[in-house]
Amino acid sequence: MRALLAPGALAVVVLTTGCAPLLAPPYAADYETLDRLETTRPGPVALVKAQPPEPEDKVNTVRLRSARLLSPSGSFAQYLQDALMRDLSEISVYDPKAPTRIAARILVNEIDLGVINGTGRMGVEVTVTRDGTQRLRKTYRAETAFDSSYASIVAVPAGQAAYPRLVRALLRQVYADPQFVAAIGR
Repeated sequence: MRALLAPGALAVVVLTTGCAPLLAPPYAADYETLDRLETTRPGPVALVKAQPPEPEDKVNTVRLRSARLLSPSGSFAQYLQDALMRDLSEISVYDPKAPTRIAARILVNEIDLGVINGTGRMGVEVTVTRDGTQRLRKTYRAETAFDSSYASIVAVPAGQAAYPRLVRALLRQVYADPQFVAAIGR
């Protein structure tokens, strides 16, 4: 009897976890980009709470077919803010009391698993103010591509693994922008 129940129990576990939420992997910095940013001698910067913070907001909901990708930070806006904080701390310019403040608002946040190739798209509006005066307001966009598959068993983990690379690609755009560099400069 046990031999008959084991395959059935395994099938139930596989079918029920197919819709289970998955956590986005941790963000990892692009040190080459950070080294270039550090050579520009940016001034100290603080971060304003990234928007929108509500986990139910559309940009904080990433679907990977029937699975839902969740941020380990509670929302993808917080994931982005945590990535910014880590990067800026890495080059020793993050200071929560600094008069220069960076605000980020996620406008687009999508992973499309595709059939053979998957893509990720992210758009973020970044605003930099110093002592209440706006120095920059600009929208940055990034796209990534990754190998995918029609089979969810391959495509879903590929989309999950692609998320931190998408955030890294977006921040690479921000840090390389001369207008951003000037806005956070001394």
